[in-house]
Amino acid sequence: MLKNLSHSIIFGFKEILTWNTMRYIMLSGILVSIFWGSLGFVFWNDIISLGAKLVEMLPFSVVRSDGAWMLSTFVWFQMTLMSFAIIIAFGGNFILRKVSKERYPIFTFLILFLSALFWGIVWFIYGDYIHNQLLKFMSWLPFETLEKSLAFLIGFYIIYNAVIVTTLFLTSMFSRVVIEDIEKREFGLDGVVRDNLFKTVKFTIKDSLIFMLISLLALPVLLVPILNIVVQVSLWIWLFKDTISYDALALTHKDVDKRLLREYKKEIFIVSSISVMFNFIPILNLFGAFFGTITMFHYLKYNIKG
Repeated sequence: MLKNLSHSIIFGFKEILTWNTMRYIMLSGILVSIFWGSLGFVFWNDIISLGAKLVEMLPFSVVRSDGAWMLSTFVWFQMTLMSFAIIIAFGGNFILRKVSKERYPIFTFLILFLSALFWGIVWFIYGDYIHNQLLKFMSWLPFETLEKSLAFLIGFYIIYNAVIVTTLFLTSMFSRVVIEDIEKREFGLDGVVRDNLFKTVKFTIKDSLIFMLISLLALPVLLVPILNIVVQVSLWIWLFKDTISYDALALTHKDVDKRLLREYKKEIFIVSSISVMFNFIPILNLFGAFFGTITMFHYLKYNIKG
């Protein structure tokens, strides 16, 4: 079973870099950016007010220390994006001349991954030093300014989670057309079930609403180091494992029965855990849901066949 799963995981990584899948990922990214960019612009002050009320509930010393960790993560996020943008801006034309159009998305993916990895190593080595310097900087700020800074980061967190949920929803919408192409290429037939689209979207919406409710209730945990990461990853895994496994099952079975997934609990957990890791890397978070759905479909289909 694990050998088959490894094969499906490798297949999932390769497939998200093909043009057929990439175009739906790009379309999802554009739609999500426009939608949440517009809503964020209109309701940003309300979101900041919610974050400020949360910060007011905590002692200053706690806010200062935990705020430094949040600010450190935000700086890493910005450095990753900045490095990626500089490389693409000054090296994009050179890359285009050296590689084919079909392989360009792979190089773009690789550049972003290496940018995140480079700054991740820097933060791993100098993380304590960076945290201490940010802590000193935040000690110089009046509480009102610090409160606004943390409220901004919390607002960013809310929008970012909304982007992930919306991307997951769009993945469910696009899953059938993406999987149809894979079905024809990999299995030499067209056996994708087409009458479960409404069921899968309804299931995704229900799970997304539960996820958003729990995330809002868990907002105070955001200011507790380590625990915030554990809670966030756990919520992401729960959301992804239900959604991608149900989508994959709906594309291979006419009668969708969640009990069929119980025998694949370990495999679903592994695929979901890998999928949510994409969420920690800017832009790559658009790939996570597609990777999970494709991998689970391939795994279920492979086991059904053999």
